Amino acid sequence: MQKAKGKVISVNESLVGTQITQGAVMNGEVAYIIIEDGKRLKAEVIDIKGGNKVYLQVFEDTGWMRVGDPVEFTGLPLAVKLGPGILGSVTDGLQNPLYELGEIDWFLERGLEVDPLDNTKEWYFTPMVEKGNIVTGGSILGSVPEKLFEHKIFVPFSLQENYTIDHIVEKGDYTIDEVIATIVDSSGKKMELKMAFEWPVKQPMPFKERSVPTKPMPTGIRILDALFPIAYGGTACNPGPFGAGKTVLQHSLARHSQADVVIIAACGERAGEAVEVFKDFPELIDPRTGKSLMDRTYIVGNTSSMPVAAREASVYMATSVGEYYRKQGLNVLILADSTSRWAQALRETSGRKEEIPGPEAFPMYISTLISAFYDRAGVEILGNGDMGSLSIIGTVSPAGGNFDEPVTQATLLSTGAFWGLSRALSDARKYPAIDRIDSKSKYPSLLKQEEVSYLLDLLRDGKTIASNIILMGEKGITDASYIRYQKAELLDAVFLQQNSFHEVDGVTHPDRLRSMFEMVKEVIDTPVDIKGKESIRSHFNFIRQAFLDWNYMGQDEAGIEKQQTKLLNLIKHRGYVAENI
Repeated sequence: MQKAKGKVISVNESLVGTQITQGAVMNGEVAYIIIEDGKRLKAEVIDIKGGNKVYLQVFEDTGWMRVGDPVEFTGLPLAVKLGPGILGSVTDGLQNPLYELGEIDWFLERGLEVDPLDNTKEWYFTPMVEKGNIVTGGSILGSVPEKLFEHKIFVPFSLQENYTIDHIVEKGDYTIDEVIATIVDSSGKKMELKMAFEWPVKQPMPFKERSVPTKPMPTGIRILDALFPIAYGGTACNPGPFGAGKTVLQHSLARHSQADVVIIAACGERAGEAVEVFKDFPELIDPRTGKSLMDRTYIVGNTSSMPVAAREASVYMATSVGEYYRKQGLNVLILADSTSRWAQALRETSGRKEEIPGPEAFPMYISTLISAFYDRAGVEILGNGDMGSLSIIGTVSPAGGNFDEPVTQATLLSTGAFWGLSRALSDARKYPAIDRIDSKSKYPSLLKQEEVSYLLDLLRDGKTIASNIILMGEKGITDASYIRYQKAELLDAVFLQQNSFHEVDGVTHPDRLRSMFEMVKEVIDTPVDIKGKESIRSHFNFIRQAFLDWNYMGQDEAGIEKQQTKLLNLIKHRGYVAENI
């Protein structure tokens, strides 16, 4: 097929108008604009008008681009290269490896492209099919070891017919560019297969069967695991004002959540925060494996200072890689930060296309795009009886912390868990600053449903009593109400809050969560017959400090049982002078 060619007729920031001089193009097709110095700037077709007028969004700086510059169309959509070697890498939104680009030049020059996967490294391939076997798209040809996992080598998913294996290589070391199998279709046409293949990033991968997410995914964060959980294959949104702790929360999720593979999509994150991820993650030790955290991590870096088109592409790039590892039978977690800046990139592109704007100038179809993104999550039942899952957690950065703006509202409609961050809680230095009342989740908790309701009822009562204290003062409420208020405050301080910098308290495993809940329940259920606000407050302050000391002790640490006994004595010896216990 003859590939189309054209020339530039207009330049509006990243939106470039071109006129086709020959051939035809399709929406989503990749094109290259050749500028004066011979560099090729990658772009994507986003609109076709009048048959020969085509608009491109360019993934790089369009400075010094001129009317008349030639344009070459590839006939192919924007795609991700899938195969062994993705884990442990850091790429931009076009899958260019950033460390390799950095070795070429300190500054990222326009038009630079590097192979996304190392085509010189040899992988030890073990075949799982024989000559004469029938295969189709998604069938497993064999496997290679990749970091912590056995990486399955698939027949490309785009091949949906039945094919016969004509040749398969023996066990041995091969690069991703070497042919490992030859297949034959029903007409006798042969096709060579390699370890890696490409897939269009904006097209969801096909699946045979998916199921409803029901199994909770432990995150190590108590308020989430107990009150507002996420399930394997589930979705969650994490909106909040700037400085409320979204990035710290995401870093904790990346390190401590019980996912096999973590994909970080820095789709518009500020450059300083992204650099912190690039610098810290390779040095972090995975507490689950004792090895580098990067062994099960893939990072897509497109900061807010990068072109808007590349910011949009990074979201789809991360999602496609996540779907690929889900087909490996792994539990994958995507952390997208920030989907608001991704939506702002869509708004800028829509404005330059002169589309009719929706609320706050976002495109009218913003809800559809956000919903389609989160719909790619889920639990997939694989043909070999295994299951894989893709969970997506997206942060939202609404201007002024306004949760009524279009991106937050569209995200709320598309996700199963809502973790709203509170400015008041973050200003009070409470972590996580997740709103205890307004947050919610439709997924099952690590606690029983009646236990979740039990805790939420206490928190609501505590908030109501706190409002009364503000209006009337402590003297205006009864001792019984004040005791209920103190129990709610203690629940917040010792169970819902954590010290993210502490080795023990920073992450809570499910068994420890259960024992902590039972201890908190003991405090709540034990009657307190102390009189006077000052005595009540003093009693709970001693319990709070003893509880926090217990929180900071490891499960196998010497003295933890003694501390637990001290805590129980403080709880049961109500009315007794706490200093004597």
